[in-house]
Amino acid sequence: MCIKPSMHLKIFKIFFFLIILIKPGFSDVINKVEIKGNKRLSDASILVFTNIEFGKNYEDQDLNVIFKDLYKTNFFKDIKLNVNNQTLIINVVENYIIENITFEGFKNKKLLEAISEFTKLKSRSSYNEYILKEDINNIKNFLKEVGYYSSKIKTSLDTNVETNTANLIYKIDLGNKAKIDEIVFIGNKIFKDRKLASIIASEEAKFWKFISNKIYVDQNRINLDQRLLVNYYKNKGYYNVTVLKAFAEFTNNDSFKLIYNINAGNKYYFNDIKLILPDDYEKNDFLKVEKLANKFKNKYYSLNKVEELLDEIDNIALFKKYEFIDAVITENVSDENKLNFDITIKDSKKFYVEKINIIGNSITIEEVIRNSLIVDEGDPFNEILFNKSINKIKAKNIFKTVTTKSLKGSSDQSKIIEIAVEEKATGEISLGAGAGTSGATIGGGISENNFLGKGIKLKTNINFSDSTVKGGFVYEKPNFNYTDNTLFTSVSTTSTDNLADYGYETNNTSFSLGTGFEQYQNLFFTPSIATSYENLQTTSAASSNLKKQEGKYFDTYFNYSLNYDMRDQAYQPTSGYQASFSQELPVLSNNYEFSNTIQYIKYKKFPLDIVGKVNFYGNHINALSDGKDVRISKRAFLSQNKLRGFESGKIGPVDNGDFIGGNYLGAISFSATLPKLIPSFQNSDISIFLDTANVWGVDYSSTINDSSKIRSSTGVLLDVLTPVGPMNFSWALPITKKQTDVTEFFRFNIGTTF
Repeated sequence: MCIKPSMHLKIFKIFFFLIILIKPGFSDVINKVEIKGNKRLSDASILVFTNIEFGKNYEDQDLNVIFKDLYKTNFFKDIKLNVNNQTLIINVVENYIIENITFEGFKNKKLLEAISEFTKLKSRSSYNEYILKEDINNIKNFLKEVGYYSSKIKTSLDTNVETNTANLIYKIDLGNKAKIDEIVFIGNKIFKDRKLASIIASEEAKFWKFISNKIYVDQNRINLDQRLLVNYYKNKGYYNVTVLKAFAEFTNNDSFKLIYNINAGNKYYFNDIKLILPDDYEKNDFLKVEKLANKFKNKYYSLNKVEELLDEIDNIALFKKYEFIDAVITENVSDENKLNFDITIKDSKKFYVEKINIIGNSITIEEVIRNSLIVDEGDPFNEILFNKSINKIKAKNIFKTVTTKSLKGSSDQSKIIEIAVEEKATGEISLGAGAGTSGATIGGGISENNFLGKGIKLKTNINFSDSTVKGGFVYEKPNFNYTDNTLFTSVSTTSTDNLADYGYETNNTSFSLGTGFEQYQNLFFTPSIATSYENLQTTSAASSNLKKQEGKYFDTYFNYSLNYDMRDQAYQPTSGYQASFSQELPVLSNNYEFSNTIQYIKYKKFPLDIVGKVNFYGNHINALSDGKDVRISKRAFLSQNKLRGFESGKIGPVDNGDFIGGNYLGAISFSATLPKLIPSFQNSDISIFLDTANVWGVDYSSTINDSSKIRSSTGVLLDVLTPVGPMNFSWALPITKKQTDVTEFFRFNIGTTF
């Protein structure tokens, strides 16, 4: 075949260009390194960073590794590498060393500490523009999390070329803190807005809430709101609830609308709850768990009920000596709205706790955390009891987060446990006010949950009403002297001015010291010693019998109470009951008054989310000394909450036109919430009630009619959440009464906190 000359020429050109384009890769032996441009770092230090081996053959990819290693040190702004005659020449431009970092524009110490903690550029570190941009972005995100959505950040660098150092300056304009203008709940939410608003921690900003920090947009608080909502729904049977989105929508003037999109899903009920035990376990030890599981069948699903089952297993692990035990719960939907549970009890791996390290507690002393641990150093590692210990630490409400990590111990049978806590602010200031047909009230208080980092709780409060001023201080020390008992002491003072109505006034100062603990499961015992000094004064308007009581009284009492709590939840319960009994026993007294009080409250849920409630209350007080009477300040008076339709304290025995209370008091109330009659009324609840009560018994006179007649009333109660706070309206119609009683057809109250 003959090839034309023109074709030969084309082939030659292509071959020529390929030779030009294809260069051989670099490869050379390095026997020497020359470093240029370094001022602060020595040649030897830079040489260490390169990890160069002299006499070794280096190719392009090897030089690239050296280049990356040098950049990783963050000491250099620019790096150039060149090889000439087996000598590696390194040209560098060093980054400035940061001498000082200052923040201008605000002086909030907690914010400064938090920002300084997470920023990467530190004093004595190398300045890097890329890292600076990262830090600025992180600061902005952090400020948004704490409510500063309109913050602006500028930086400047004050350099010293001779020393190759710089001062980094942040100029931060926080702007106004973003407030929550409105909280909205959307989606398949089932419950009213009023109910949901009472569950979350965030609050709408109102002009009187100038102290509360809950009115500001805070991402951590929004996350907490989501968890609170999910837990609430799950405790009401909504197993698959999701809070699809919680976001802040900008409105105007640095205000946001907080929107929670909720999908409650279907309501679920417990079906079969099966307990699966290893063959070598004694079934009789777990009978209580099986009994509780059978009790829950066909009841609506609740996280609290699942927790009850686990608590019972905890007790077995604690007292039946099952040292290495774990429980795994498997849930599956058996029907449209039924849940089957398999609780598998199994032996966990046999480890012993070699050591427990606690980190992050800069304020809280370590003892406070260790006192909550059921599993301690040297104990068998029991997964169930250890998780219960962590839950007890979280329940103290003094830490923002509590996390754990399990590390290998010195042997195959030991573990080292690391508990990391993040502390949070534990103090709170509150103010409150109310007004109604019975008058106005205003009050406030300061509380601290972790005083001196010792887990001590302090509370102080003061309240004013039309006739009464009350103030008090409470000191509470959990786990006193490692006994699991709470020690508390309190000082209080009360001044009651009834001169206009009844011709007397009292001033009472008291001191108490006591303890409280869970005697048996759900049964709480609280004994205390209380000492009081009271000054009772009368005027000419007082009755003759009341004038006889004028004087000063010094009393010491031994008080105790028993409280058995079987409610499904402490806040807004819907089922279960609570029973309490208390006594005041005189130790040293002028009149030696002896008092008994009993209360029983039963809750039951009916279809259409109707919650019924029965409340029984009884009180008895008598003087043990012969010829002594119960003084006016200790006599039994009926409050407006126990008998609606009558003015507070204005039923029962009357002496010279004055209501003097009685030696006996009894009240029983039936009430029920009504279903959603008007779906658009999201911020109101309506309930009906039937109250019956009486006050009787006059120990100091046989001539006074003790009024042993049952009073009763029925009516409607309306609770409304308004822009100025919760309002309460009641319309009551007395059914039975006595001529001397003072009735009240309508009552309203408004109250708020700020």
